[in-house]
Amino acid sequence: MVKRLIKKSFFAVFTVFFAFNSFAEGSKEYVTQEINAAERCLPVFYENIKSRWTFKLGYKDDVDFKQWQKTGLEKARELIIQEEDDTPFDMVVLESEKRDGYTAQKVVFNISQDSRVLAYLLVPNGKKGQTFPAALMLHDHGSKFDIGKEKMVKAFSSDKKVAKVLGIKDKKTAREEAAKLSPESKAIYDKIVSSDSWAGNYFSNLYPGDELAKRGYVVLSFDALGWGDRSVKNFSTGSQQSLASNMFNMGTSFAGVIAQEDCRAAKFLASLPQVDKSRVACVGFSMGGFRSWQLAAISDDITAGISVCWFGTMKGHIVEKDGQLKGNSAFSMLHPTMAKFLDYPDIAGLAAPKPMYFIGGQYDGVNPEAGTKEAYEKVHKIWAAANAADKVKTEIVPGMEHAFPAEQQKAAFDWLDEQFKK
Repeated sequence: MVKRLIKKSFFAVFTVFFAFNSFAEGSKEYVTQEINAAERCLPVFYENIKSRWTFKLGYKDDVDFKQWQKTGLEKARELIIQEEDDTPFDMVVLESEKRDGYTAQKVVFNISQDSRVLAYLLVPNGKKGQTFPAALMLHDHGSKFDIGKEKMVKAFSSDKKVAKVLGIKDKKTAREEAAKLSPESKAIYDKIVSSDSWAGNYFSNLYPGDELAKRGYVVLSFDALGWGDRSVKNFSTGSQQSLASNMFNMGTSFAGVIAQEDCRAAKFLASLPQVDKSRVACVGFSMGGFRSWQLAAISDDITAGISVCWFGTMKGHIVEKDGQLKGNSAFSMLHPTMAKFLDYPDIAGLAAPKPMYFIGGQYDGVNPEAGTKEAYEKVHKIWAAANAADKVKTEIVPGMEHAFPAEQQKAAFDWLDEQFKK
């Protein structure tokens, strides 16, 4: 018994001694900085994390396409869609105005069980009972929150006093007269001026939604949470951090709410009697481009999509100085833990074999070209596996910046007409 205790004590002392010496022989170095910058912050070991990403449900060359799509959609919907919502839409038309070959309507409907929103609905002129192809217009982020739907569809200008001020060519005089308007009229005036400026900066002074309505499409445009009528005075890029983190604390996400509402808007649009349910597209620019390929993948109501100036790979966007690293705007597109399972082109590929057109610009500073080209290569493989290689089109437009200019709108809408031709 005594010998056994002596042996155990010796073994314990030896173990402690060995462990101490092993520790003592280790490196005395330790980190003194592990974040690479005060802004657009990354841990200094971010490349190590990226190297461990396997996207375990991502598309691989040897997988069965249909089984991959089934499994991938289940996981994507699980991570993106926060809860089911079958709330009746209960649409009401508030106001209408005649435009060039179509009627613009202000409508309200229940986009969720929590929110009843104002939207713009454009309906082409036609015969009684006629149905048309349709397009859901998905606006960008732009760090500009006073307008949302008005970025894609021309704002209403039925207020006669506002129309009079808008007709003044001298900018100084116009500002002076605008200041005399009632608060309600001034708000309308400011929204029109803001949206016209946006169209001039990014869309060659055109409104993409109105351009499609002229072609005979029913068009719907609404504000994502945080934009336009769903924002608040002084809401800014920095405000998103608080909104997003509080939504995380409530068991949901900013991006998840946006995605679910996009699905609901698509279902609402497809449910309208004027709409041909087999021809419902989503069209988006910038953040709206992200929303577009995401929606085409997860919504059964969308039958084709156009994504402009937001595509690439996750690894391609996690590079120093990328816009996503600002953090605030990224929250609107951030689905926690998605990187464990699916890369961006994998999610987009879940839309196959639906027709999809991805458009990027040669000088688009938002989307690194290397990542965009890698993502393009992958979606072509996925559509080929779905026996629909001719249904996906990708393009990096020479000389184009982060914009959707007139010539590219025409090319995109000509392509969409071709997909929906009957």
